[in-house]
Amino acid sequence: MPDTRRVHWVELFSRTVLLGLFLCAPLRAATESEEDSPTEWTLWKKANGVSYEEEADDMERKAIWENNKRVIEDNNRKFSRGLSKFTMAMNKYGDLDKMEYKQLQGANINARLKRTGKIASAKKLHFHAKKLRSLKVDYRTLGYVTEVKDQGYCGSCWAFSTTGAIEGQMYKQSGQLVSLSEQHLVDCSRSYGTHGCSGAWMANAYDYIISNGLQATNTYPYTSADTQPCFYDPSLVVAQISDYRFIPKGDEQALADALAVIGPITVAVDADHSSFMFYSSGIYEEPNCNPNNLSHAVLLVGHGSEGGRDYWIIKNSWGTGWGEGGYMRMIRNGSNTCGIASYALYPIL
Repeated sequence: MPDTRRVHWVELFSRTVLLGLFLCAPLRAATESEEDSPTEWTLWKKANGVSYEEEADDMERKAIWENNKRVIEDNNRKFSRGLSKFTMAMNKYGDLDKMEYKQLQGANINARLKRTGKIASAKKLHFHAKKLRSLKVDYRTLGYVTEVKDQGYCGSCWAFSTTGAIEGQMYKQSGQLVSLSEQHLVDCSRSYGTHGCSGAWMANAYDYIISNGLQATNTYPYTSADTQPCFYDPSLVVAQISDYRFIPKGDEQALADALAVIGPITVAVDADHSSFMFYSSGIYEEPNCNPNNLSHAVLLVGHGSEGGRDYWIIKNSWGTGWGEGGYMRMIRNGSNTCGIASYALYPIL
């Protein structure tokens, strides 16, 4: 399918939104010169189904793309010299500027964290985790995790982070892995404090599910937009939760214990960096990460160690073309890297 990002870009910026605007762009035919002697830019556009109606727009986007390409290449040169522990690669977000990328993330919709809810006991989590005696865990290998999904150009990461944790708990209870509907949350949970493609805090999504339940993806498919009405059908609900618990803020040990004892965990991180946007492989470590700037919601699915360096495993919702097949290994060093333990919670069925 062609990427139609550009058509509504001006219209979207004229709206008053919080974060996470989806982008659109019309497809036009490539010029003869582009077809005869394709540049990297031309090849990138073709690979991603992207084009622009006006030549001026094309030139502007090319300049953004070239700047992003320089950032990627600079990191990879450092990686080759052992000065960076991860690689970066051009992806479908290559022509987005910093503001557009920030809108895509869609978690941080205001400056104040909303952590209204019960907090899990760190002592109890640690007690149960010690009995497991596991130095690493990867729920992808245990059947808890659905396929990597793609939120598209919609700031709905909060919905994917929420459904992923519930999918894991349902599998833990029943042995059945069911893909749950993010679109159900995008369309129907606004009265609980969510904002569709403009972002939300995940606890608000959990509040909605406690009261209404959640449908499966196959009965409420994802559209990557928030323009349709709510089609909620109570008779098609397949998931129910009774409550949720927050991990003590900033406590990475409690987070690791909860991961071992509970299953996949809903978390938010500071992803507001080109290094995150174009992450490709390796153990991610961004020195400018701010644990109080939570801009993107992801699903924590495991942790491990490589070369004496511990890491978290997070599942993103940007498709398999990002990161390590849609996943990232993020440094786990006890310093609450990128705020991974600042806003972490899990559902109770």
